[in-house]
Amino acid sequence: MTYNAHLLDGIIIFAEVVSAGSFTRAADNTGHSTSYISKEIARLEERLGTRLLNRTTRSQHLTAEGRLYYQQCQQIIADVSNAQNALMGQQQQPAGTLKVSCPVSFGMAQMRGIFSDFLQYYPQVGLEIDFNNLKVDIVADGFDVVIRATPQLEDSSLISRRVMRSRAVTLAAPSYLQQYGTPQRPEELAEHHCITYSGLKTPRLWHYRNQYGKDIQVEVNSRVSSNSSEMEISLCLAGHGIVCMPSFLFTNEISSGRLIELFTDYQPMVIDIYLIYPSRKHMSAKVRCFIDFVAGRLAQRTGI
Repeated sequence: MTYNAHLLDGIIIFAEVVSAGSFTRAADNTGHSTSYISKEIARLEERLGTRLLNRTTRSQHLTAEGRLYYQQCQQIIADVSNAQNALMGQQQQPAGTLKVSCPVSFGMAQMRGIFSDFLQYYPQVGLEIDFNNLKVDIVADGFDVVIRATPQLEDSSLISRRVMRSRAVTLAAPSYLQQYGTPQRPEELAEHHCITYSGLKTPRLWHYRNQYGKDIQVEVNSRVSSNSSEMEISLCLAGHGIVCMPSFLFTNEISSGRLIELFTDYQPMVIDIYLIYPSRKHMSAKVRCFIDFVAGRLAQRTGI
């Protein structure tokens, strides 16, 4: 179809003139002057190359072409009005498909029940969930909401809402500590077997802050490197090495004594969980409800 910027110009005014029965009443109904209404109809007829209305000082009548055009215009206006009403209804009632990006480990550890409950609570909303540890482009990739876990959120024009705080914990199984001894300071990790997460930019560099607030960076001895948090935890439980991971990945492994936390006299490195979305303006009901729902659930799980 050839582009025509003026294709719909004058249609609303023309339909109002026919419906109102006169230029004067159409002007009153639309808030325009009579001369404006007259010029709009004249421009429309000139663009179409045909007369739509036969008019005198006392009356107006549709021509045959005008009657046909009016019928089509009514349908166009009704279709646009229906589309607008449908969209406005979606803005008020949560409906449609919501596209969400979420880190794999966080999603499996914290979001499965939340996703399920959200679907139960909002039956008109569907979810397209992308479990991905890569940094996605929320706008270019068409996501409604992106979940990120990070010690520091980079500056961005996007809107972010912190919904949970966690901390990095250094853990080892009792069997490992019995065999290799318990390190007292992070610097001693260079002499131990560590299990690192290969998805980080510098997986062998672990960060700590001592009781005096001094930041410490330690290069650890990585016996195993994996891009799976579940594999890291499994190998750690089996006594193959020490891990440093977000506390949100663990359920009862620490409280039950299956894993022992090290360096508890050091200040915890905080990991914040954010919901990121493009804009607060014209936010759809499905996005607004999802953000509020997730924020309410995760706020109860903060562990620092």
